[in-house]
Amino acid sequence: MKCLVTGGAGFIGSHVVERLLADGHEVTILDDFSTGSHKNLKGIVDNQKCWFYRKDISTDSLDKRFRDIDWVFHLAGKADIVPSIQNPEGYFNSNTLGTMRVMEACRKTGVKKVIYAASSSCYGDNPAIPTRENWEGINPKYPYALTKYLGEQIVLHWSQLYHIPALSLRLFNVYGLRSRTSGAYGAVLGIFLKQKLEGQPATVVGSGDQTRDFVYVTDVADAFVSAAESRYHSKPINIGGGNPQSINKLVSLLGFKDTIQIPERPGEPLITHADISRARTAIGWMPQITFEEGVEKVLEHIEDWRDAPLWTPETIKEATKDWFEHLGG
Repeated sequence: MKCLVTGGAGFIGSHVVERLLADGHEVTILDDFSTGSHKNLKGIVDNQKCWFYRKDISTDSLDKRFRDIDWVFHLAGKADIVPSIQNPEGYFNSNTLGTMRVMEACRKTGVKKVIYAASSSCYGDNPAIPTRENWEGINPKYPYALTKYLGEQIVLHWSQLYHIPALSLRLFNVYGLRSRTSGAYGAVLGIFLKQKLEGQPATVVGSGDQTRDFVYVTDVADAFVSAAESRYHSKPINIGGGNPQSINKLVSLLGFKDTIQIPERPGEPLITHADISRARTAIGWMPQITFEEGVEKVLEHIEDWRDAPLWTPETIKEATKDWFEHLGG
C-alpha cells in the first residue's frame, strides 16, 4: 500500500512508519517538527520506500501529497495539558481545523482508509470502569482533550457523509522508546527516568495508588496497521493495555528507593481502564508487551533521557499553576 503518516517524526508516528516499512509498504511522512524529532527517523527515512516532507497540516497545502495514497494515518497535532490551557487557539487550529483539512484532502483525492489518533482523555475524570467506546459520559476537561475529541468527530462525520472508511483509535497511556524527552511537563515515565538518572527521588502525585492503562508503543503501532487492514470503519476503538497498573508499581519497577509526594491534580481520573473488547473483535488486535517487559525495554535505553529536563516539586508546582487555577473548581 501507499501510506501517508502525518506526525511521522513523532513518538508514536515514527513507530507506525517503521512498522509499515517493515511490512513492505511505501510511506510518505508529513511533519512540521513542532514536537517530532529527526532522531526518531534515524535509519528510517533512508529506506527507498520512504519520503519525508516538512508540512504544517493547519496551514500548508496538502492535496498534492495525498494523491494516489491508499492509507492515511493521522497522528499530527498538539499534545500536553497545560500548554492547551495556555494556548487554546493554537490547539484548536492544529487538532481540530488541521484534522478537517486532512479529511478534506482525503475526500478530494480518494484515499481508501483513514486511521486517526484520538485520545482517551475525552472520557474525563470520572469514567465508567472499564470504559467502553459507547459510554455516554464523554467529558473533556481541558482544551487538548476537547480538540482531540472534536477532531475525532470530524473524522467520523467525513467518514459517514463522504463514504471515506475511517477509524478513530482512542489511545490510553502510551509509553516506550522515542517518547519526548523535552518540552512541557507531561508523561510520568519520562519524568521518572530523568529523576532516576540524576539520583533524585520520584515525584509521586498523591498516594501513588492511582492506576493508568499503560500500553507499549509498538503494540500501538500494530493497532494502527491492524485498523487499516480491517474492513471495520466509522467507529472509535479503545487502544490500551486493558490491565491498569499503579504509579507505585511503576516506581518499584524503576527501582526507586525514595519518593516525594506532590499534590493531587484536579481533572485527573483515579483510574484509567480501557475496555478493549472492540479492538479484539473488530480489528483483531491485542497488546503483546506486558507492563513489566515494556518498562524493562525502556530501562535498557534510559540514557535516551539524559538530556531531558529534571522536574522537581518546585518546578512542577510552577509548571502546573494554570492547571490548578482553571481545573480546580
